[in-house]
Amino acid sequence: MSFHSQRREFLKFMTSQSALLSLSPLLGSEFLLTACTSQPKRISFKPLQPSFEDKLLLAEGLSFQVLCQQGEIINPVGEAFGSNNDFTAFLPLNQIADEGLLWVNHESVVPEFVHQKNTKQLTRSKNEVIKEQEQVGGSILHIKKIQNQWMVQKNSDFNRRFHGRTPIPFSHGSQIQGSGSAMGTIANCAGGKTPWNTFLTSEENYDEFYGDVRWVNGKREFVAVNKLNWYKHFPLPPEHYGWVVEINPLTGEAVKQVLLGRASHEGATVVKTNDSRVVVYMGEDRPGGFIYKFISTGMHLKEGTLYAADTINGRWLALDLKKNPKLQKAFKSQLDVLTYSHYAAALVGATPQDRPEDIEVDQKTGEVYIALTKNPDTKNLYGSLFKITEKKGNDSLEFESKHWVSGGPQAGLACPDNLCFDNKGNLWVTVDMSENEIGKPAYKSFGNNGLFYIPLRGELAGIPVQVASAPVDAELTGPSFSPDFKTLFLSVQHPGAQSRKDLAKLTSHWPNGKSSFPRSAVVSIQGELLNQLTQS
Repeated sequence: MSFHSQRREFLKFMTSQSALLSLSPLLGSEFLLTACTSQPKRISFKPLQPSFEDKLLLAEGLSFQVLCQQGEIINPVGEAFGSNNDFTAFLPLNQIADEGLLWVNHESVVPEFVHQKNTKQLTRSKNEVIKEQEQVGGSILHIKKIQNQWMVQKNSDFNRRFHGRTPIPFSHGSQIQGSGSAMGTIANCAGGKTPWNTFLTSEENYDEFYGDVRWVNGKREFVAVNKLNWYKHFPLPPEHYGWVVEINPLTGEAVKQVLLGRASHEGATVVKTNDSRVVVYMGEDRPGGFIYKFISTGMHLKEGTLYAADTINGRWLALDLKKNPKLQKAFKSQLDVLTYSHYAAALVGATPQDRPEDIEVDQKTGEVYIALTKNPDTKNLYGSLFKITEKKGNDSLEFESKHWVSGGPQAGLACPDNLCFDNKGNLWVTVDMSENEIGKPAYKSFGNNGLFYIPLRGELAGIPVQVASAPVDAELTGPSFSPDFKTLFLSVQHPGAQSRKDLAKLTSHWPNGKSSFPRSAVVSIQGELLNQLTQS
């Protein structure tokens, strides 16, 4: 039976009133539609149908609470939770599952929302830009579960903001465009967590803030991008952005990790090797962007080699000036190679992709899953989930790859974006249809953006099932689990984004309802269905 035929039969089965989904309680769980002598655990699971409602809808057996929303004060010094929250990651305190530090990215701003003014009323003054700079970056929230409800501990010294005005040094004493540090971290999209309990936050579409650079006849040339135009008041080098930033949540120290390269980074997933080194997988979210990985020499990010993927020939290509004559002709130093890693990857023969975004690794198999969101340049409207199978472990330089699930009406999802695995090795996927595309002919059948659950093993492996639907114009991002897998943290980003056209006609009032202004927020999701899907 084909994948799409399987999906149709599965949805018929799942939406019938008597449908029961059988799951083995083990890590190698399988969906079983027939009787089994091992008596697997039985779970009733009715998928959501596509919706255009201005609500965060969840499958039956799940419920949510708003943990923190844009503008909410998070600590005694008066710092506020930023805008357009994205990636989340949880670090337990005192080795318990019910208290910890939650990192939350703040990817971007909608100026009309920040200043609550229509576009024509915005002056784009220096003061407006400063206020916007303070909205991006990331937040650390000290959270605790009290009577089964997660709450931000707002008097905690751990609560802090990192934003577009926070000074952050470059690693290894690097001097980039004449400076050893950058003003702020911006465009923070996906990220990761290290084995030594620090957070990694990836700077993605930095060009919308400070423009970009290109090389013409061997000369560096600034490229203005007509978006936020912060560079008009702060003409900072674009090379200061597009890095992976490491955050120590206990001390507040931050550093831009130069060895991981500079690109439109999305994601930084860290995997330990068998000989106590680390591999960091990273996507580059742009049409024709590349897939990267960094292999360290130890349990650190202090030394190692950056590679880009040649998915045609199944090879990881080193971005190493000493080993590649093509790089030697184009760049003066290894720091230049890392600073302009997209150009370096193109020179060595890496394979352009359809906007590689989040990357996650199946801890059970070591297989690498990559969200290829879409690519208008190749007329790929729906994207796909791409899979890399390393030949000899995650530090291997050879691999096999394939498109695992293709997006589209037959699959029931479009434009995969963020990924995470649960403890049973099943995949959770959020999607990112642009707010101005939702409901348009090519995307109408999908409804609003959503969250999907995809089993990786058994008869129904690879079949997406929708478990959440976003409010109007919103994108669901940054799914992550608490250590006991009884809570799923999820960001609801830019609800009502199309309201920027006319604030008198708000398209969303989420999360506060009535006539309130829409706000991005991070939520915690719990419930019996989540327990059944993730607990033994």
